[in-house]
Amino acid sequence: MAWVTGARGRRPSAAGEDTNPPLVTTGVASLAVRDVLRGPRRFGKVLAALPDAIYLEFTDLVPEPRVIAIAPPDALRLPNAIVTGPWEARPSADCWAGEGRVRACGLDIRIVRWWDPSPVFGPLSRARLDHGCSVLARFCAAAEHTPGLAGHDAPVQLAACCGRGDLAGAVEAVEKLVGLGPGLVPSGDSVVSGVLLALRLLGGGIAGGTRAVWLANWLSASATCYSAQRTTTLAASLLQCAASGQAAAEVSAVLLGMAGQEPLEPAAAKLLAAAQGADLAWGLVAGCHAALLLSVS
Repeated sequence: MAWVTGARGRRPSAAGEDTNPPLVTTGVASLAVRDVLRGPRRFGKVLAALPDAIYLEFTDLVPEPRVIAIAPPDALRLPNAIVTGPWEARPSADCWAGEGRVRACGLDIRIVRWWDPSPVFGPLSRARLDHGCSVLARFCAAAEHTPGLAGHDAPVQLAACCGRGDLAGAVEAVEKLVGLGPGLVPSGDSVVSGVLLALRLLGGGIAGGTRAVWLANWLSASATCYSAQRTTTLAASLLQCAASGQAAAEVSAVLLGMAGQEPLEPAAAKLLAAAQGADLAWGLVAGCHAALLLSVS
């Protein structure tokens, strides 16, 4: 069963609410959502309950991410995710997080471990990174799923402007991309997230990569400014994560593969098989290529 709240987060009607006790289970949570999970109880609302994910919003939570994703082990592990066992979501008005727990949709999840969404890189080899970027680009070209914005000029504009260090042009492209496309996470937001992560994380590890990080800082500010009004609630939180260098586990694995620190082919195959994977991977290629070009200048 899947259901999504309306624009104002309406709760299911009382007649449809679950009266059974919640399923008590354990979960592994991202450090990105540690503050809300370790703090006092905060009440939120269910944005969507899908077969492979539940999204909860906590509007009084500052800083971001304000959205927590609950996902099974075989789903894309977003940077704001709690990973737990399979479930069947049940409509319920009860939604809160805190004190090491989260309760929603008939689940009572106790957090037992944490995972870090921020991969750490030491000094990176330019030659190895250039090779990894080329390999990922080939995987993207041969992937079964094409990027959601294939043929649109904004991703190409963003890649070209980043490679030239053209801040004004890159900001203009980001503003076109944020919120562009259908779904809970529009394709444009995934492309921007990939570019930001590669510029910040890979650019930060290249000798002379300060321009790439500088560009990431400015583009992060542009992408997240008024993002709550420009895109979906979930996508706005994911942009905030990317701006902070926090990535989905599958994206981190690809970044490490591009850097030559882990096998790239299985990591790329897993990312490209995900719903948002082609857009994220394309953004990683564009951001990595730009970081290499900017570190030369």
